[in-house]
Amino acid sequence: MSELHRFFYQGAMVAKGVVELEADTSKHIWQVLRMDEGDRLVLTDGKGTVANGEIQYVQRHKCNVLILDTSFQERNGRELHLCVCFTKNNARNEWLLEKATELGVSSITPVQSSRSQKTHIRYDRWGKILQSAILQSHQSYLPELTSLLTLAETIELYKAIPQKLIAHCAEDKDKMQLHKMLKPTEDSVIFIGPEGDFSPDEVNLCISNGYKPVSLGVQRLRTETAAITAAAYFNLIS
Repeated sequence: MSELHRFFYQGAMVAKGVVELEADTSKHIWQVLRMDEGDRLVLTDGKGTVANGEIQYVQRHKCNVLILDTSFQERNGRELHLCVCFTKNNARNEWLLEKATELGVSSITPVQSSRSQKTHIRYDRWGKILQSAILQSHQSYLPELTSLLTLAETIELYKAIPQKLIAHCAEDKDKMQLHKMLKPTEDSVIFIGPEGDFSPDEVNLCISNGYKPVSLGVQRLRTETAAITAAAYFNLIS
């Protein structure tokens, strides 16, 4: 038996209840997948709830689903909070969002540093990318996408996270390799800088707030490559 198609539904799901999916989702079910009344599917709200459902009614812009049963899935392992100074290249940013979500990060924070290039974010589009990625990777938790924050605001937001790391390229700072610093037993936050790297003052600000400098290898990585390297390693050990 083939796997059931999975869809995102941001609302309450109760067994024996009926929900109406968004117009874009309904169109995809009707026009692309050619699904019909009686077909089964899976819904998730991105907050741990998963529901098995059956299509009761479907047309181009409307789809009603009967909820057959629901379950709640706890998060597995520790959480990684990825804080990134995004580039001005939208394609590379969207690739980062998709892959970081597939790798199970808990939150993604766009950071505005002194050398940042990205100051405008299409949260509606980025949100759809995150939703698509959790469906593709069969996850039940949608990463939180925060608003664009300054470095100081980001430090304040994650001040309670026990393991704090900053990846940067400055040669005058003592840095440990990421794989030697990252502990799988603790929630973690890691800062990934812009293409021009964090400024010395920004690195010092982070260090003074408990962040440990880390290296991601001898090669100089693009912003999105560095972010995915950190997320991939954390995913393997957590």
